[in-house]
Amino acid sequence: MIKLFCNNGAIALAFSLLLAAPGFGAEQCQPSRWGAEDEIGAANHVSPEQVLMAVKLVKKGESHPLGIVVDPAMPAFPPRSFALQVVQPGQHNGRSLQPQFGWDLVYNDDMAQLWFGVGPQLDGLGHMGEAGTYYNCNEAVDFIDISGLKKLGTHNVPPLVGRGVLLDMAGYFGVAMMAAGQGISAADIKAAAKSQGIEIRPGDVVLFHTGWTDGMLQSEPTAWAAGEPGLTNEASRYLASLEPMAVGADTWGVDAVPPVGGDKVFYGHIEFLRNKGIYLLETMNTGRLARERVHEFMFVLGQARIKGAVQMIINPVALW
Repeated sequence: MIKLFCNNGAIALAFSLLLAAPGFGAEQCQPSRWGAEDEIGAANHVSPEQVLMAVKLVKKGESHPLGIVVDPAMPAFPPRSFALQVVQPGQHNGRSLQPQFGWDLVYNDDMAQLWFGVGPQLDGLGHMGEAGTYYNCNEAVDFIDISGLKKLGTHNVPPLVGRGVLLDMAGYFGVAMMAAGQGISAADIKAAAKSQGIEIRPGDVVLFHTGWTDGMLQSEPTAWAAGEPGLTNEASRYLASLEPMAVGADTWGVDAVPPVGGDKVFYGHIEFLRNKGIYLLETMNTGRLARERVHEFMFVLGQARIKGAVQMIINPVALW
């Protein structure tokens, strides 16, 4: 799986375009609007007022998991992988737990070897930087350690609760699935939002439906992982200026891969994570929302709090 992914030319092309992109180089870091010691960025939007506003969006009592099912065959950005083992401690080769517990108890446990950046995931603010600098001007040498991040870990992120907005970009373009490398521009975002009667507000969670995962993951997993439709650099900059809490898509990386001409590959991650402290939500399960035209909903995420983690496999919930 990973060998096939690595042999595909899309990512190699993307990185060559990154290096050749005009004006490639680090932009000067800007301190966070929430103060020099802030580690949670746009999660500061969560407040009692925001939660109460989001609760009012639940009118039908419907809920939907935004995470997809992850299995060992799940393609991922190399060298990420996932493996699961179900074990029966102390019960193999005819052994019994009866002497220990006084009755014939049997049980299963599970062990996983995995990267947290597989499948539906939260990208924390320590995930991607530029020229050694991360969110809020944190320098890599000061907080990154192999045993876990000393700052910006996803364990710091409070429950993300707010207004969720779905922009159906496949519907906007009149297709079931957008193509790999097809860019979503700032003008596209404005036009799609207008056509849906949606206003993007500070503190929102903005999700894009491109049809990519529904259309490709099961039938062509290698192609699914080798490219994707997504945001252009200019669109990321525009959307970040609207101050959402998080931005996500039904793609594995949110940005267009390969990038549109002149763009830096994955630079949307810099615009959101490093420059604005806005979280990224990848491989979101948006198909049902698009089909049922659920364009506004309550968004709730409480990720596993593993100290020092960079990313986390997640299953946010949409309620309406």
